[in-house]
Amino acid sequence: MAKLPQDDELLEKTKMSFSDHLNELRSALIKSIAVWLICTLVGLALGRAVVDYLQGPLREALETYYRGEANEAQLARLQGRQAAGEAVPEDLAGAAQQLADEGLMPEDYYVDRRDLAEALGIEIPGGKPDELATTREGLVRLQLYRPLEQDSRTKVISLSSQEPFAIFMKASMVVGAVLASPLIFYFMWQFVAAGLYKQERNLVYLYMPMSLGLFFAGAALAYYAAIDYVLNFLFWFNSQMGIQPSPRITDWMSMVLILPLGFGISFQLPLVMVALERLGIFSIEAYLSKWRLAVVVICTISMFLTPADPGSMILMAVPLVVLYFGGILLCKHLPRGESERFRNMGGDLPPEH
Repeated sequence: MAKLPQDDELLEKTKMSFSDHLNELRSALIKSIAVWLICTLVGLALGRAVVDYLQGPLREALETYYRGEANEAQLARLQGRQAAGEAVPEDLAGAAQQLADEGLMPEDYYVDRRDLAEALGIEIPGGKPDELATTREGLVRLQLYRPLEQDSRTKVISLSSQEPFAIFMKASMVVGAVLASPLIFYFMWQFVAAGLYKQERNLVYLYMPMSLGLFFAGAALAYYAAIDYVLNFLFWFNSQMGIQPSPRITDWMSMVLILPLGFGISFQLPLVMVALERLGIFSIEAYLSKWRLAVVVICTISMFLTPADPGSMILMAVPLVVLYFGGILLCKHLPRGESERFRNMGGDLPPEH
């Protein structure tokens, strides 16, 4: 019979009844909620800035989309003038692109000849100034330019009066949760650590930073890279369907929060592999021999966890394949837990507590 670790005696002395455990859990939850509510008050001061920041990728995508439309409209107009024999720049594409790059959106307006003549104090050929036009052909077409930043199509919309307030409150609560998360984690850790052996606590100290690092890496990849591919694909598809995009703030905030969450959770793959290997469900040899199947599974999961565009799916699948082989290396080199040490010694496992 193998000798049990010395901190078993400490655990025996500190054992609590079921009701005591519930009281400790209730205390940890109450403190966590209190901290979250206090931090949410801070979040109320930052909520508007957070909502504005999270709209950044969407605004950039909308501006890019409408710059492209402006470029195409201006190029078509210059080509029409060229076909009519009018003087146009030699580089039609360059001239059209320059206006689009400066954020000038062309808009056509039709003006009555009489009103235009009165405004300019001149006579306009093609009709008598005192005649009232009753058809489009009798009007003068003017092309004016609106600055992109003043174009309402580049703004995110809401479909109800209470929607912006609901988004603001949701953002404030999320900010409060992020600010309170270190203390919430500390309170939960106090509750859990009391029932762990010293070796198990050391493993948590090792794995927890890795887990957080992987989660934030996945979330950052989603927000700063994958979302751009998603928006470009969706707006391109809108263009192919002849539909003008008018993003709704609620739909956008849902995507901008859910997609990074999906990436962050999926990036826990190496630690899940380590856990399954330590539990004896899979072996390192199995991971190595089934890597082709693992790649297929990763691509399939990435297809369901991301929108319909191929870009975001590839952005998730490729890092996950790399993390899969990284998980194999972790299985080989990370220290093993207390339970496996006892199995290797041929002794009994420490009692559950």
